[in-house]
Amino acid sequence: MITVGVEEEYLLLDPATGQPVARSEEVRRAAGLDGVAEESEVQPELLQAQVEIATPVCQELTEVGGHLLRLRHALSTAAERSGCRLAATASAPLMGEHQVPVTGGRRYGRLHGQGGRMAEELLINGMHVHVGVPDRETGVAVLNRIRVWLPTLLAMSANSPFWEGRDTSFASWRTLVFSRWPVGGVPPHFDGLPDYEESIGALVASSVIGDTGQLYWHARLSERFPTVEVRCMDVQLRADDATMLAGIVRALAATALRDHKDGVPLRPARPEVLQAAMWHAARHGLSSTLLDTQGHPHPAADVLSRLVEYITPGLQEHGDIRHVEPLIRRLLREGTGADQQRQALGRGGHMTALTDFITQETALGAPESG
Repeated sequence: MITVGVEEEYLLLDPATGQPVARSEEVRRAAGLDGVAEESEVQPELLQAQVEIATPVCQELTEVGGHLLRLRHALSTAAERSGCRLAATASAPLMGEHQVPVTGGRRYGRLHGQGGRMAEELLINGMHVHVGVPDRETGVAVLNRIRVWLPTLLAMSANSPFWEGRDTSFASWRTLVFSRWPVGGVPPHFDGLPDYEESIGALVASSVIGDTGQLYWHARLSERFPTVEVRCMDVQLRADDATMLAGIVRALAATALRDHKDGVPLRPARPEVLQAAMWHAARHGLSSTLLDTQGHPHPAADVLSRLVEYITPGLQEHGDIRHVEPLIRRLLREGTGADQQRQALGRGGHMTALTDFITQETALGAPESG
């Protein structure tokens, strides 16, 4: 069985204004008071209005969902104690008058020194899924096979339509903001592990990035764990949607492993087409067409149907199909987080109604799937 783990990043918002507040340290400290969240599970992020969680290594999707709900509830309670609210949105809908301070420490200081204002504007939050691989050589083979599906994953996860009090017209504005770093986007195709290692060695040697942690490709090999890390997705409003995406990523990895072992030929995908597909997914989410793995436009529902067909053996292998398929149907019926945010603003009529909706969804978890 392929193991899976999830990391999520959240914003901390003022309950009255909906603006980011620099209380990460207070919230992390408060989260440990009841013994519900361990120190290793709750981490700082680049800016002091952000906090990150990491689930333990899990075997079952139900474990992933349980840990996400536990950690969200613990941090939501801690945020309330600290006079703010936890928000699972991938971009800050509102900004305050003052810059949110950068978190202390050498690594974050180096990022700020390198990126300047670009780093100061990173009030964006992603979701990262780690899937276990037997070795790094196999991990590269998995990267080569799943990269064509990264635009579809992004479209499904889109949850950042607002920025600085305005609708950006994008479903995932986070993707555009984050793309300004030197190394990002869809990873290239690699001719095995030596090619991968040579590539990252050259990038680090260039001194444009400080270390391998700044390889901000949408998918990469983890340098800390024996995993492939998929990083293209926005953080999710609902914990069960995050669990669904974790199951899809695991099934993609399982399918890639099977195809690699069986010697299934790998159809090449042009990097410029994949880049265009990522932009299109960030712009529209699931509200328009999606580009398939060869760059041809189709209705979004058709591309998701092809994805499910492709990964069904991997879902069945791990017993995940009963968890994932109903949530994909709900996603197509109710829309992405970006769609739901826009609907909430339409109902409430003002931005603080939107931030109230986001924080309520984050704290309460999610309704039953079906």
